[in-house]
Amino acid sequence: MELKLEMEKVRKIEKLNESVPCASAGVKMDYYRKIAIIVGVLYIIGTVAGILSVGFIGPILNTPDYLVKTSANANQVIIGALFVLIMGLALALVPVMMFPISRKHNEALALGYVVFRGALETVTYLATVICWLFLVPLSQAYVQAGALDSSNFQALGTLLLDSNVISFTRSFVFGIGALMFYYVLYKSKLVPRWISGWGLIAIIPNTAQGLLVMFGLIQSSSSTIDVLYLPMFAQEMVLAVWLIFKGFNSSAIAKSEKPEIKKDA
Repeated sequence: MELKLEMEKVRKIEKLNESVPCASAGVKMDYYRKIAIIVGVLYIIGTVAGILSVGFIGPILNTPDYLVKTSANANQVIIGALFVLIMGLALALVPVMMFPISRKHNEALALGYVVFRGALETVTYLATVICWLFLVPLSQAYVQAGALDSSNFQALGTLLLDSNVISFTRSFVFGIGALMFYYVLYKSKLVPRWISGWGLIAIIPNTAQGLLVMFGLIQSSSSTIDVLYLPMFAQEMVLAVWLIFKGFNSSAIAKSEKPEIKKDA
């Protein structure tokens, strides 16, 4: 009788030990699923905010009399700048949210992704926002001054809007960060390789537009920039939708969770 009781206790303990890893694995998969959804939503927020910023500020700044229009539509310029800030912050959170996952596949590249797209790229967005906000009081002073010293105001306005350096820096920083990120995704198979491979290819025209603007081959307001950015825009939206509805590849996640077996020398 006592032997039977002891055997039953042993079976219960074994069942309990078997159920704990399963429960732990389930919790981890839920955790990764939530990260995938958050990252996808952040991509969409950043993209929508970027489109709205162009819609608000494009018709004002892409005209010869932008100082007069900025003075008359100061609130519109400020709202456009705020949308750029939202875009920058949303996209900066993507590498931060991805770090716990990507570091398990390549910690150096995961950290580099955080530095380039999480920190350095955000600085370029902040620089754009500051320039646009400084343009508001400058435009108001320009209108009040009238024809007096108009050339000085226009020179300052041109300096604030001369985003060649910022565009080049952003495209360069973005290109390096995206290269790290999509390489990790491609090697780890966290998402289908056709998505990460698409991202690796789309880096080329996206970086090229910054170079073209930097060397004065195209204007920063040129529609060519939109065409060159389109492959990356489409890829990021496909990636965002995939992460929201499909999440990460469960087998790739499970593989990264397996403890490394150290062989005795």
